[in-house]
Amino acid sequence: MIKPVIEIFYAFDDSFLKYAAVSMISLMENASKNYDYNIHILNGGLCDRSKEQIKSMAKPGFTFSFEDVSDYLSTLSHDLPLRDYYSKTTYYRLFIADMHPELDKALYIDADTVIRGDISVLYNTDIKDRYLAACHELAMLCVEEFGDYVEKCVGVSRYEFFNCGVLLINVKEWRAHKVLNRFMGLLHQYDFVVTQDEDYLNLICKDHVLFVDGKWNFETMFEPPCPVDEIGIFHFIMFEKPWHYRDCPYFDIYHAYAKKTLFYDEIVKELDAYSKDDAEKDKKGYENLVALAVKEADNENNYQNFLNKKKRAADRVAIVKKIKEYELAGRFDEDVEDDPPSKVLNPEDIDYFRRNPIKKLLTKIAFGLARKLVKKLIKEKKLIIKEMRGIENFRNLNSGAVITCNHFNAFDSFAIQLVYDAANKPKRTFYRIIREGNYTSFPGFYGFMMRHCNTLPLSSNYTTMKKFMKSTNKLLQKGHFVLVYPEQSMWWNYRKPKPLKDGAYVFAAKNNVPVLPCFITMRDSDILGEDGYFIQEYTVHISEPIYPDASLPYKANVEMLKNKNYELWKDIYEKEYQRPLIYS
Repeated sequence: MIKPVIEIFYAFDDSFLKYAAVSMISLMENASKNYDYNIHILNGGLCDRSKEQIKSMAKPGFTFSFEDVSDYLSTLSHDLPLRDYYSKTTYYRLFIADMHPELDKALYIDADTVIRGDISVLYNTDIKDRYLAACHELAMLCVEEFGDYVEKCVGVSRYEFFNCGVLLINVKEWRAHKVLNRFMGLLHQYDFVVTQDEDYLNLICKDHVLFVDGKWNFETMFEPPCPVDEIGIFHFIMFEKPWHYRDCPYFDIYHAYAKKTLFYDEIVKELDAYSKDDAEKDKKGYENLVALAVKEADNENNYQNFLNKKKRAADRVAIVKKIKEYELAGRFDEDVEDDPPSKVLNPEDIDYFRRNPIKKLLTKIAFGLARKLVKKLIKEKKLIIKEMRGIENFRNLNSGAVITCNHFNAFDSFAIQLVYDAANKPKRTFYRIIREGNYTSFPGFYGFMMRHCNTLPLSSNYTTMKKFMKSTNKLLQKGHFVLVYPEQSMWWNYRKPKPLKDGAYVFAAKNNVPVLPCFITMRDSDILGEDGYFIQEYTVHISEPIYPDASLPYKANVEMLKNKNYELWKDIYEKEYQRPLIYS
C-alpha cells in the first residue's frame, strides 16, 4: 500500500551535523508509521563524509536528500545580516517554496531540536489560506525588551510574533504571494539585526499566520505550555545548548537521543571542553542581544521610523500615534480625526422617512452612485471583503433589528450594506445612523451620499433629536434594520473592540427587537495603498442575534444587551487575532 508522504526540511552545515543528527533520530523514533517521510537537507555544500553519515541513519519509511542552496544564495546581491550564533543556514528556509514548485506544504525544523511527538499530527494541521503555521515567539512575550523591539522596530505585535524554528509552510501561498521576492526587496531597505530572518518573515507574513499549540515549538529557556510529557518539540534556543551545559533545562531528554547517534562521543567531548570563559561569552552574548534590542527599538532610524518618515502619509502616521495616545488614556469615545464644521440640523431640515417624491428620487440616485462606487473600489482592490461569516444569522431574522458594527473606516458601512444585500431582505430597508456634521456639512459627492443613502442623522437640536428618536423607533417597529456604531468614535484601522455606549441597546430594548452584532476583522493585503500602509482585507462576522429579555427591567435589558454584544466582539477578536484583548 502506498503511504502518504510528509515533506520535512532541515538546514545545517558540516559543523552542525552532530546536533542535527539528534533531532532527526528523535523525529524518526516518534513519527507515525502510517506515512513515508522525505527529509530534505538544505545546505551550502556538505562534504561527502557528512552525507554518508546521514544516510546511515535512515530507518524504513525515511529517505534523505541533499539540496545545495548555493545558487539561490548567489541571487542575493545584498549581504545577509549575521550575528553571534546565526549562520547563513538560517536563511535557507526562505528558498523552500521556489525550489519545490511541485509541493503544496512543507515542514521546516531547526536542527537544535528534539522531537518527542508524532510529527504527522503537526504536519496535518489545516493551514487554510495562511502563509504558514507556527508557534508564538516566547522571547517576545516573556522579555520586555524583545517585545518592545518587535513592536517599535519590526511593526508586529509581540502577541503575533512567531518563532521560525518550526514552520509548517503553505508552499502554494508562499509562492503566490512572492514571499522570497518580498524578502529580497526588504533586504535592500533595511538590515534587521536582532532576530534577523525571523524579523523579515514576521514582517512579510503579518496577519497571515496560523498560530498552533506552543507544545510544537517549546523554547526551553521559558516555562512549558503544558506538562513536559506532552511537549511535541523541544527547541534549545539562543545560548542554552545541552551540548555546552549540563545544567541546561531538559538536558537528560536531549542526551537520551544523542546517545543513539554516531556523534555522542563528540557531543560529550565538546560538553567537557566547554570552559568558564565560553560560558561567560554566552552570558555576555545574551546581554548584548538585549542591549541591541533596546538600541534598535529606540533608534530614530529604525525600520518603522524610516517608513513613517519616508514612505507613509504624514496625516496617517499622526493618526496612528494619536490612537495609541488615546487608547493609553482610555479616551475611547473621542474621534482621532477632525469632523467637518457642523451646522445644527433643525426639525424642518429633515424628513427621516423621505416621503417627499424628490427625496425618494434623490435616494434612488444616491444608491445608484454608491453601488457604482463600491464596485469600483472592489475592482481596484481598495475595498477587499475576504469573507462573510454567519450570513445565515441575518437571513433568518424575522423582525426589525439594531445592527451594530465596529467603526474604523469611512467605508465600513459599505461592508455592512453588502452583508444586507447578501442576506436578501428586499421588503426590509437598511438604514444607518450618522453624525450631524456628516449630514449637514460634509462636502461634495460623499456629502450627497451622506444625505440621501437612507441615513438617520443625529442632531444637537433637542426637538430634532425627539424627531430622530421617534422616527428610528418607528422604522424598527416596521421591521427595518438600523445600523448603529455603539463605540461612538471612528479610529482608523483600529482592530480592537472599544467600550460600548448605550444608544443602540436603548433602541433594541424600547422596541423589543434584537441586536445583530457584526464585527469586522482585518488583515494586511499584499497591496500597498497610496498612504504607504497596506490595504486591509475585511472578514465580516455576523453573530447570532441577541434578544431582549422580557423578565428584565428596561435598564437591566439595555445593560444585558450591551454586555453580551461586547463579549461576542471580544471573543471574535481574540479568536481571529489569536491574542488577548488588552488596552495598553
